[in-house]
Amino acid sequence: MHPPAPERHPYENQDPASMPHDMGYGCKMVDGVMHVYTTRNIMEKSTELELPYPDLQEYIADMNMMMALIINGPVKSFCYRRLQYLSSKFQMHILLNEMKELAEQKKVPHRDFYNIRKVDTHIHASSCMNQKHLLRFIKRSMKKYPKEIVHVERGKGQTLMEVFETMNLTAFDLSVDTLDMHAEVMADLEESKYQNVELRLSIYGRSRDEWDKLAQWAVTHQVYSSNVRWLVQVPRLFDVYHTKKQLCNFQEMLENIFAPLFEATVHPGSHPELHLFLQHVVGFDSVDDESKPEQHIFNLDSPLPVNWTEEHNPPYSYYLYYMYANMTVLNHLRRQRGFETLVLRPHCGEAGPIHHLVSGFMLSENISHGLLLRKAPVLQYLYYLAQIGIAMSPLSNNSLFLSYHRNPLPEYLSRGLVVSLSTDDPLQFHFTKEPLMEEYSIAAQVWKLSSCDMCELARNSVLMSGFSQGVKDFWLGPHHTKEGQESNDIRRTNVPDIRVAYRYETMCEELNLITQAIRTDEQETIREEGSLCMGAGQKEK
Repeated sequence: MHPPAPERHPYENQDPASMPHDMGYGCKMVDGVMHVYTTRNIMEKSTELELPYPDLQEYIADMNMMMALIINGPVKSFCYRRLQYLSSKFQMHILLNEMKELAEQKKVPHRDFYNIRKVDTHIHASSCMNQKHLLRFIKRSMKKYPKEIVHVERGKGQTLMEVFETMNLTAFDLSVDTLDMHAEVMADLEESKYQNVELRLSIYGRSRDEWDKLAQWAVTHQVYSSNVRWLVQVPRLFDVYHTKKQLCNFQEMLENIFAPLFEATVHPGSHPELHLFLQHVVGFDSVDDESKPEQHIFNLDSPLPVNWTEEHNPPYSYYLYYMYANMTVLNHLRRQRGFETLVLRPHCGEAGPIHHLVSGFMLSENISHGLLLRKAPVLQYLYYLAQIGIAMSPLSNNSLFLSYHRNPLPEYLSRGLVVSLSTDDPLQFHFTKEPLMEEYSIAAQVWKLSSCDMCELARNSVLMSGFSQGVKDFWLGPHHTKEGQESNDIRRTNVPDIRVAYRYETMCEELNLITQAIRTDEQETIREEGSLCMGAGQKEK
């Protein structure tokens, strides 16, 4: 098994004429979801392509059923007891097998926690550096490029020196404290070799050209690294844009976000930079302060996006449904063309109402934060059964929502939920050059995580990430998509087969318990129907 071939720079020497051909399809948004037609002129002899997406009525019905399930007393008791059982079972496993796991790890040559692959699955590009790194960059830029125009206001440009003068600052005055914070980052990642990140970049949906500007920036400045993949975060700020008269309705925001993607998929030559950039975008994120109160409950009477002209923001579940519906149609189209598809990986469950986690469970590939699962045993058990990934950031949560010792990460890990460690905002919460290692080291000290626990977290981060199948084959082993012990290659992951086998057997037992209950229920129904038929036959005689 050899490493993936060294990637040449994907943005160099690209001939627009070599782009994939134009399919000639037309696209139009109807009731908040993009529809694709066989010709550009939709009014003349054009038929709609069959690109299915989740039905709105079905989504709302399922969401209501899930909400009812969460508050059902017997179901809550059952799920709570199963979660407690999983915790106790893991403690028993540790007592019996901890030394065996350690011995298995020691037998592996050239592999320890430092040289296994780790992915920072939740980090924002705008604050991916630490404070000292940013300070050095600003000072160096002030010395080298003082006359570079860095800010434009009302059509007038300001140089870097003029910006400093307006704030009565010089390069000498700057320190970490004056920063008001208690393509070098990529180079550091490549140097470290074993650390990788999935950086979030923002698309706001205020205008159609946002995607082209972002892609042009990436391609022109060759912002690329084999250690980096991109996620696009969409802030839930429709109410702000609508108040400023930048958007007429919610459908306009959706069109601004998704229309350029459909155009670049149907006719890559119309957006060449965007087509290239999308090859390294792995998904969408939905971000904002979840603790903000929602004034509307998503139901069948909710206005369609084209009619949503109210001043208050649509609810979280409304945003997620329309993002997911459009992504589903887009993925069908991109899969037909052999292009990379996108997944939904929103911020979810950091604060706010519990229905955010319900929407996340129904629509997401994995989520970021998930703190509120500790208060919802039914949902926590469902996230375990479905193995939905959770990227957790204990240092970020410690500053904003939940003290470090109360963080549920060790509890989730012991129960078998797919959790990984991430940094969120190194500029705000970390001090060292390697924030992800800082996150791991603090977690290991505070929660007394073993070497096996740390390697399992790292393996989870790779499994959750959007890196390609070939890359994951090299990082985790060629059989990592299989089930159980067979999926693990300890020479690459440093996770003992004993731990992987335990996780798989425990999951099988839980699924068997659920399916056995369903089978028993079906058998009782069949017996009841059979006895009724026999009783009716005897009466006829």
